[in-house]
Amino acid sequence: MGQSTDAVPTPSPPASPPAPRSKTAEVVQRIRRLIHDGTLRLGDPLPSTRALAAEWGVARGTVTAAYEQLDGEGYLRTRQGAVTRVAAVVHVGPDAADARGGAGAPASAQGARPTPADAVAARLAIDATPGHPAIAAISAADMRAAWRAALGAPVRAATTPPEGTAELREQVAAQLALSRGFAPGAERVIVCAGTGDALSLVVDALRSRAGRAPRIVVEDPGYIGGRRALTGSGAELVPVAVDEEGLDLGALSRVRGADAVMVTPTHQYPLGSVMPVARRRALLEGAARAGVVVIEDDYDSELRHRGSPVPALAALDAEGVVVHAGGFSKILDPRLRCAYLAIPPGPVGEALRAAREARGPVVAEPVQLALAHLLRTGALRRHVGRARRDYAHKRDRIAARAERLAAAGVRAAALQGGLHVVLTWPPALVVAADVVARLAGRGIRVADLSRYAATPRTAAALNGVVVGYGDITPTQVDAVFDALEELLGVPSGPLPG
Repeated sequence: MGQSTDAVPTPSPPASPPAPRSKTAEVVQRIRRLIHDGTLRLGDPLPSTRALAAEWGVARGTVTAAYEQLDGEGYLRTRQGAVTRVAAVVHVGPDAADARGGAGAPASAQGARPTPADAVAARLAIDATPGHPAIAAISAADMRAAWRAALGAPVRAATTPPEGTAELREQVAAQLALSRGFAPGAERVIVCAGTGDALSLVVDALRSRAGRAPRIVVEDPGYIGGRRALTGSGAELVPVAVDEEGLDLGALSRVRGADAVMVTPTHQYPLGSVMPVARRRALLEGAARAGVVVIEDDYDSELRHRGSPVPALAALDAEGVVVHAGGFSKILDPRLRCAYLAIPPGPVGEALRAAREARGPVVAEPVQLALAHLLRTGALRRHVGRARRDYAHKRDRIAARAERLAAAGVRAAALQGGLHVVLTWPPALVVAADVVARLAGRGIRVADLSRYAATPRTAAALNGVVVGYGDITPTQVDAVFDALEELLGVPSGPLPG
């Protein structure tokens, strides 16, 4: 870890600290206190491990271990070759900003008596809505190398190929073969400007085949952005309920005239179920018989926290009915606006290729070349491994906190993978919309689960919230759950772990 060049004084140990159980615990405790009392603020650099070890009279390995622990807790952000910096806002003074760059949390509700949870939330403006990965987690050195490679590449043509650069398509095909269990070949990969563009392209292809607006079955509840992309492109949606194993195939069999069905089989969004192999095979066999296209939204398959990654639905596709949609938003950065389709051979694939050709290229070539570099060098794989460990640490913390919530009848789901947890409870306890509003008054944003419903009937049956934890720290996770416990009437007691 390099020596800091920032003009920030070396933190001095507080007087007469309590006797810790180990030297590492002592260093961890001291740095935590400096963050809590506002001596160290968001973005402040810490000394190198060598410098702080000399200042505090401990071994360098002790400081290294302490930095690693505080990184896992979300207080610090450490990266090889970079200065360690404060990553969590805990103390906020008059001029401080929150961890997402804002001006602080809104005040508690008018006239409400402040509570301990209010006090924490007032210091932390937390966006715990789903869909936000930790975009700063990738190595800065790897990103710089990727952009240098992209911008240094020779210009080969005036325009980028509509289907995407050969470099990125080859790397995506190789990645799918390694991690998702099927090898489509680069010629069957189409680059898209995010999932919305990919789904819109599917609608165009289906319309060209059917000569009318396509009817597409969607999960209920399901992905809001996906439904918007489909309807915005002119598709007619047919909501079908999901159960503990994903899309209800019995209800699907009663739908007539469908052209396609969109599913999230690896990690149903938002409820988190995994579609078992028997149901996957039945879905594919039924789709092949009916001439229905299956759109597989494989949005976060890399982020599996428990058990091995589940093979893609496309890996079981012997009939050529699956259009596999993936991308880089959840594992890297949604601002890159880059996704892809792995298309099946035959008429559906040809219609998709023609639709891409008609629209032209949509992702800037330097972005595609940078992503190809990250894949080819293994940098993206290393990043995913590090990010998965960070996410798993927060996931385990949430699972422990969910045990406390269970005392109030709260059920936690979707924790096997991904970056969110679904919390549901009986409406008689409290209406979820009230919880969402009261959390917002404390500076904490979560999503109302009923928003993901595609029909009023489903919305009425969903009482709960969706909490995203990708881009919040473990400290902020605790602030969210402290507030939830109070609002849901969970008995006080020692924190788990």
